[in-house]
Amino acid sequence: MWQGLQTITDYRTTKPFPASSDVSFLNELNNFYARFERGNPTTTTKADVTPDHQPLPLSPTDVGAVLSRINVHKAAGPDGIPGRVLRACSGELAGVLTDIFNLSLAHAVVPACFKSTSIVPIPKNSNPSCLNDYRPVALTPIITKCLEQLVLAHFKSCLPPHPGPPPIRIPPEQEHRGCSLHRTALCPLTPGQQQHLRQNAVYRLQFSINTIHPSQLIRKLTDLGISSLICKWLLDFLTNRPQHVRLDNHCSSTITMNTGVPQGCVMSPFLYSLFTHDCRPADGSNTIIKFADDTTVIGLISDNDEAAYREEVDRLAEWCNRNNLLLNTEKTKELIVDYRRNADPHPPIHIKGTAVERVSSFKFLGVHISKDLTWTTNCSKLVKKAHQRLFFLRTLRKNQLSSDILVNFYRCTIESILTNCITVWYGNCSASDRKALQRVVKTAQRIAGAPLPAIKDICRKRCLKRAGKIIKDPSHPSHGLFTLLPSGRRYRSLRTKTTRYRNSFFPTAVRLLNSAS
Repeated sequence: MWQGLQTITDYRTTKPFPASSDVSFLNELNNFYARFERGNPTTTTKADVTPDHQPLPLSPTDVGAVLSRINVHKAAGPDGIPGRVLRACSGELAGVLTDIFNLSLAHAVVPACFKSTSIVPIPKNSNPSCLNDYRPVALTPIITKCLEQLVLAHFKSCLPPHPGPPPIRIPPEQEHRGCSLHRTALCPLTPGQQQHLRQNAVYRLQFSINTIHPSQLIRKLTDLGISSLICKWLLDFLTNRPQHVRLDNHCSSTITMNTGVPQGCVMSPFLYSLFTHDCRPADGSNTIIKFADDTTVIGLISDNDEAAYREEVDRLAEWCNRNNLLLNTEKTKELIVDYRRNADPHPPIHIKGTAVERVSSFKFLGVHISKDLTWTTNCSKLVKKAHQRLFFLRTLRKNQLSSDILVNFYRCTIESILTNCITVWYGNCSASDRKALQRVVKTAQRIAGAPLPAIKDICRKRCLKRAGKIIKDPSHPSHGLFTLLPSGRRYRSLRTKTTRYRNSFFPTAVRLLNSAS
């Protein structure tokens, strides 16, 4: 068993890194990660506790509950305290950490050790040639993440209800729902606007990567009615953050960050959503989808009239300038979906004088979307990646590991790849793509020597599970698609006019719910 695990460890550690002793490389990499976030130091003052803004009270019960839910498999942060210790000693540590958390919130000051970040560079490919080929994996103290979860729950309870008082309104699709929102952001690309594809319409999509300035975020939170004391605490949390890059036992010099939301921050997706709550489409033919720091503009272009779409792109660029956001034009892509046979050429889109690259497919939230809205490219990418993981499964089998360990390894490293956002794309896969996916499962089944669930069964199970969560959540953007018939036993079927829409998630989920009733 040890030899098999050691083989995998050796494979991961033989990635092409520069010499670990070359601290100058780590310093250069640290400066590269901070190039868009470096700002002038922002001073924070201690808040005076007024009767209108009492500090957020945390009880040992709340803190103990968060500690008991810590994932023990998560890596420790710069403080070196593993999650296994915090979870095992949750009862003993709850009272001590409650006092520390309450003092931090009452004085709007976050200890420096809570804000430190250690970044571990991971190569994106087998032969990295530049700094951009290293993906930064941020490690923050697990204790800090526990405090963030408690503050995040308070944030959500303080937000105005939907639709909210004008002019402040938090659209429900911007609420942080983890993977649920991840898949919701993909849904408008398939079912919600399928009816327009019959009209030979044109879709243009683009996405961008943004960073935020804490001072502007605090102003927007104040407008949303968030307590001034919590805002001051958050400002202190986001500023004067020490950051360094670590590789093996070598560390770069420390850089103090004063802008941007720290990587690895539990509140990051939610804070991005609050910061961009006032970024909305001005024309009804356009849709803006936001997931954390990814922004997508979808434009329905009819009769070759692109004026509304181009104005929307210009307004988005202007909004970014007003909010001191860096619109990364290098990572911005344009994809055109046009089913017309004799379509006129589409002039390129320009942002800040730079033409946006036009692609035939791009990766959006982990899913490869093609201009013909087929999933062959996505499935081939998944199958290729899964085949690479089969090498590790064979290695473990050669070292005579038990079937239970092999099955667990398959579920974690191979099945998780094959079923990534499966409820979004599996319904419209071709027969050949489904066979290719299932062949990977059969190969893994022969290696593991144990039965494995079929891809089709996994998709059906996840569709039902996801539909059940949407039905129980009235604030979900798609909750209204699941309506009961007068009998109260079956759900109303969605009207579909295309095969693509009929096989997408929502109509499929309604059919599965009705068949299970």
